[in-house]
Amino acid sequence: MRFNLRKLILVGGILVVLWLLISYSSVFVQVEKSKKSPPGLEMQLDNLQNKMRDQLSDSYKLLDRLKNRLKKTEERNNEEIVNEPLKSENDINMPQDGNIVLPILVIACDRVTVKRCLDNLVKFRPDKDTFPIIVSQDCGHNETYKVIRSFTDADPSITVVQQPELAEIPLPRAKVKFKGYYKIARHYRFALNHVLVALEYDAVIIVEDDLDISPDFFEYFLGTYPLLYKDPSIWCISAWNDNGKKELIDQSRPELLHRTDFFPGLGWLLKRDTWLQLESKWPEAFFDDWLRDPQNTQGRACIRPEISRTYSFGKIGVSKGLFFDMHLRYMQLNMEYVGFTKLDLTYLLKENYDSSLTLLVESLPEMSPEDVMAGAGTELAVRVSYSSAKTYRRAAKKLGLMDDFRSGIPRTAYRGIVTCYIRNKRVYLAPSYEWTKYDPSWG
Repeated sequence: MRFNLRKLILVGGILVVLWLLISYSSVFVQVEKSKKSPPGLEMQLDNLQNKMRDQLSDSYKLLDRLKNRLKKTEERNNEEIVNEPLKSENDINMPQDGNIVLPILVIACDRVTVKRCLDNLVKFRPDKDTFPIIVSQDCGHNETYKVIRSFTDADPSITVVQQPELAEIPLPRAKVKFKGYYKIARHYRFALNHVLVALEYDAVIIVEDDLDISPDFFEYFLGTYPLLYKDPSIWCISAWNDNGKKELIDQSRPELLHRTDFFPGLGWLLKRDTWLQLESKWPEAFFDDWLRDPQNTQGRACIRPEISRTYSFGKIGVSKGLFFDMHLRYMQLNMEYVGFTKLDLTYLLKENYDSSLTLLVESLPEMSPEDVMAGAGTELAVRVSYSSAKTYRRAAKKLGLMDDFRSGIPRTAYRGIVTCYIRNKRVYLAPSYEWTKYDPSWG
């Protein structure tokens, strides 16, 4: 747009100059003729000269207006570029299919079961060049390192790097019990800097050493990767659905994807320019909850699937297995291959998604959580309303959804709406009021 306007102004300026030359030439010719004409024509010549002066004045004013218009347009465009936090050359120049490289970063520590994770990555990986595997190991656990080396020795497309800073992190007594979370945040910072800064990859897919993956895991990320370039309101792609239990998802729709304001993690794709903005303020601990604060991600969203493309088998970890027993063990892993690179995913762009979701939810009949669970009605989709944190939790528990908040955001929510699939019915748990933003005091 800016180039076309500059070109238009340049052409306009040239036309004005040509018009001045033609006008001046015509006056010159008439002046020459007047020398041979009777004295009665002097008055006409004076009028013509005055007219020419007026035209010159108007022309200069027009040129000044054109120059001012060009200056203001350039200033406005420059201001728009400054105010777009994630615009970069990479956003404009999306890599072509043959040039896309999405390394897999495996975060490992002291679990020899990393072998299960690596076995699945190797099993389902369609192309070594497109998906090199980089294992980053913390903890200095020798047995785990030997397992990783068995893969790197057999396949040069798999490499390992060890986090060099293994010293204990000084913490006050009240925080000592959280030292594992501090070490994880430190390791992530090192590993992401290694892949995206030192190795200069454009993006990275992060998995932890206790994750299984679906057969279409790589296809999922390859197909959704362009969304990060097409829509600056999206900052990550996640393979995980926090409410992905069998009784809460539509298993007939493995291709269905959603936007979410809640960072899901557990297998996620991040671009380098996004990391460069996050790294400078990276937290000392609990980085996943830190990423769930809209202030840290500039209010942007992630993409997540209806059916998870990862499954956590790591019962033992910093959460002592509690979260696994309550939720993770019941999650459904997708086993049906979906060719995401051949699908039209433009419905996920903010300009298309927001208005469609709002109109749909507003048009739905309302139903109570009790009636939903009882299988009442023949509607294919319904709305369950909430008006406060308390009524949200009550409805979420009744429906079997996770009922906690992070920075006021319910898990999987987008614009305050949480969607699930119960008893052959699409359910939208939505605010009864006009949603504008999340309330950090919730939770």
